[in-house]
Amino acid sequence: MRKVFQEELTQVGDQLVEISRLVSEAMDKATTSFQVADVDLAQDVIAADARIDFLQNSLDERAIDILALQGPVASDLRMIVGSLRMSASLERMGDLARHIAQLARLRFPSVVIPETMTATFKSMADLDQEIADKLTVLLETRDLEVARDILKANTAINDLHLSVFKAIAAPEWAETPATTVDVALASRYFERFADHGVSVAQKVTYLVTGAWQPNATEHS
Repeated sequence: MRKVFQEELTQVGDQLVEISRLVSEAMDKATTSFQVADVDLAQDVIAADARIDFLQNSLDERAIDILALQGPVASDLRMIVGSLRMSASLERMGDLARHIAQLARLRFPSVVIPETMTATFKSMADLDQEIADKLTVLLETRDLEVARDILKANTAINDLHLSVFKAIAAPEWAETPATTVDVALASRYFERFADHGVSVAQKVTYLVTGAWQPNATEHS
């Protein structure tokens, strides 16, 4: 029975890695569609989000079955409960990548953001992609140095997000109301994607160290 239980735990971990890889792929395609107004790529992201949702539901059902049938305790219990919460964060990251792709589709054939904001959003996209890629590595290796890199990238995204809102509040901002809303929404999507990445990184850190650090980003 113990061997079967450990195999089930391993399968849960493997499913988390698979979801993380799909999220990374979704973000890569979403940001490309966002930057170059590629509506076909945007549609790919939107359609593929159903796969992430399906895998999250499958993982959650498996985890609940383990809780009900195996009665895990101590570190195994932390692993199962943590996996349930991490899958929710990863699924939300997939949703946010979809939202970015939906903005690209909505504004096609134009790009979503004005030229003055191109560099800022390119930096945000690159940092989010770094977080997505490193989450997969973190889930595979539980290397806490990778978790620290994710936290650093999130800090940089927070600074960029703040700079976007300062820009659209400045007297010299002359874009249309529609563009202003698009810029604000896009910045929020990129920022929240990173926050959920931090949430996963903190849960992995907890599984490794047993020490919990409250995460104020989990509430959306």
